[in-house]
Amino acid sequence: MQEQVTAYLEYLEVERGYSQNTVSAYRNDLGQFQTHLESLDPATRPRGWGNVTRDHIVGYMLEMKEREYASSTVARKVAAVKSFFGYLVDEGYLRKNPANELESPKVEKHLPSAIAPDEIERLLAAPEGDTPTAYRDRALLEMLYATGLRVSELVSLDVADVNLQAGTARCMGKGSKERVLPIYDHALVVVDAYITKGRLGLVHNNPEEPALFLNRRGQRLTRQGLWLIIKRYVEKVDIQGNVTPHTLRHSFATHMLRGGAGLREVQQMLGHANISTTQVYTQVTNEHLREVYDDSHPRA
Repeated sequence: MQEQVTAYLEYLEVERGYSQNTVSAYRNDLGQFQTHLESLDPATRPRGWGNVTRDHIVGYMLEMKEREYASSTVARKVAAVKSFFGYLVDEGYLRKNPANELESPKVEKHLPSAIAPDEIERLLAAPEGDTPTAYRDRALLEMLYATGLRVSELVSLDVADVNLQAGTARCMGKGSKERVLPIYDHALVVVDAYITKGRLGLVHNNPEEPALFLNRRGQRLTRQGLWLIIKRYVEKVDIQGNVTPHTLRHSFATHMLRGGAGLREVQQMLGHANISTTQVYTQVTNEHLREVYDDSHPRA
């Protein structure tokens, strides 16, 4: 059971861009839930996450209320459990979320963070040299910003998924939904250079490896490995704030909308099932519009 918790916490940090404090809070909340399950009578104790039922979660909520936890604390801890089970379903560990029928706690929604276009330019230019890893790092940074892919989608790409002639990338998103994304010309040039020059220096004795992005051992790059790469370049070019791989996805969406792209088109490119998920970016662009207005209008 702990293996799935560890993978989920890594997902929160790398893909969702959560801070260390937030990840630690989720770790504590899920640890407390595990402790509750382990304290149950052996006859009712689940032997794995697939055996956890709605009743187990309700029992956990009742225990917290009996211990006089604040309602906001209970809501936060239940939200962590719901999110964890949602992740297990999305990743294929479970077929059904036992927390689906529980009333969703009201949690504060945070606006996605994006970095400015000039900071994007500095970050994309950060990998220097003609080493295999420099070619790779330039290509993965360009691909993240060119497509808005999730981290898991990017590291899952195979060489065969990129069509340099058509200028597209095919990826499998959440719910096993495939989408084909356009790639701008400069990113295509960078990816082509990586495939023809850099990747050959990484593949080593495993020429049959299908993965597009490889680590130094010639294996598929992991989400954590990608996060460490981006973290290094963010520090190199001195971009302030909490910049994660997911920040490039947020920046892609925000900059596309500011550039005139339609909400439906951005929804399709991001692979959002519901347009309400994409609409949060309109608030970010509206805030930018307000800043421009306040700076530009003579009477503002």
